[in-house]
Order: sequence, then C-alpha cells, then structure tokens
Amino acid sequence: MEEQNIRVRHLSKSFGNRKVVDDLSFDVKRGEVFALLGHNGAGKSTTIDLILGLKTQDEGNARIFGMDAAKHRKKVFERVGVQLQHTQYQNNITVEEACIEYASLYTDPADYPSLLDQFGLGSLRKSFVSKLSGGERQKLSVVLALIGKPEIVFLDELTTGLDVAARREVWRTLHHLKEQGLTIFLTTHYLEEAEALCDRVCIIKAGKKVAEGTVHEVVDASGRKNLEEAYLFFMGEEELL
Repeated sequence: MEEQNIRVRHLSKSFGNRKVVDDLSFDVKRGEVFALLGHNGAGKSTTIDLILGLKTQDEGNARIFGMDAAKHRKKVFERVGVQLQHTQYQNNITVEEACIEYASLYTDPADYPSLLDQFGLGSLRKSFVSKLSGGERQKLSVVLALIGKPEIVFLDELTTGLDVAARREVWRTLHHLKEQGLTIFLTTHYLEEAEALCDRVCIIKAGKKVAEGTVHEVVDASGRKNLEEAYLFFMGEEELL
C-alpha cells in the first residue's frame, strides 16, 4: 500500500487577479490526521477542491493513492469520503432518504443506522434535512461521508456551528475512526481542535504555506508556547495577543 495517501506538489490556482492557492506542496500519510489551517479566504476549501479534481489547478498537481482525481474519478471516489462546506441537499428529503441515496452509490456501504446513532442522529431518521439545525446538518454530512467506508475522509470546517459539547463528541468519533486506520484531512478554524486531533498541520496564509509539521514542531519553530501563539506568529499577528 502507498505510504502517502495524498501528495500535493506546487499547486496553484487563481481566480481573476487573485491567487488563492500559491505553490502549495505537502504529503498526507496513510492513517494520519492532517489539518490545513488558515483564515477565511486563505485557500483551504479551494485546496480540497483541487485535490479532489472538483476544480482545475493552474499549475502543479495533486495525487490521491497515486491517481489524479479528475482523471480517475470513479476509482478515487470509491475510496474517499467527502464532507464539504457547500454540500447541498434535495428539498423535502429526510435524513434516512439521504443515507439510502448515498448508500446506493456503493457496493458495500456501511450500516447507516449505526452511523446515525454514533453521531446522535438516530432519533432524527424521519426528519426532513431542511428542518435540521446547522450542527445536525454538519453531523449528517459526516455520516454521509463515511457511508462508503472510505480510506480517506475530507472534512471541511467540520465543527463550525457546533456547540462545545457537540464538537467534543465529534472529536471522540474522529479519534475512534483514526484508531481504525482512517486517514483524515481536515480544515478548521479551531486551533484547540487541531491540537487535540492532528498528527500534523500545515498553516497557509493567502494560499501560501508558512509552516508545516507536528503541532510540537510548529510550536517549536515559532519559539512560542502553544499552537495559538505559533499560528499568530506565522500569520504576523502577534500584536493581537
């Protein structure tokens, strides 16, 4: 099996005159939790879209399991689960119907009732997705990302909109998934989340990498005390402390 599940080299993408992803390179190893950290508009979601072949890069390349996702979409997406910020649902679809629809895409889907229970959504199976709270919709999007029993799952701003208790509940689930060997690629605004979950992090500013390594390595490289202070250091915002 591949040691590197994701390989990104010199990836760049511009929209008009604005360079959103700027010469970005990193690897994500099999079985690790890797976070892309940065402000809103830093290029995190665009980077995920480029890796998944949902957008076309201007320069560089990205590989999942050694494959270009845009050219080998079916092979890649049989092994990858995705929860994106811009996930859209059909009108008047229930939680259970959404799960059944996703499960139909796979030859050996996971048991969705168990996943719903695991994420505290079991009692909402007959509820319309449109009636769910923001946090409940976030948790449903993770359940759907896991239905195909993926080897890698992409989680974009996973816990945005969740209260502290719900966020920590999701963390426990992600720790459990990691123990099962799942590779997790996430973006987050919450530095505490990255510190609690991640094997390695990559901090980007205006689409360009400014730091990468384990949390300990990134903190050490900054000469600061913790990830929050290191993040502000690399962002050039220490005066905000």
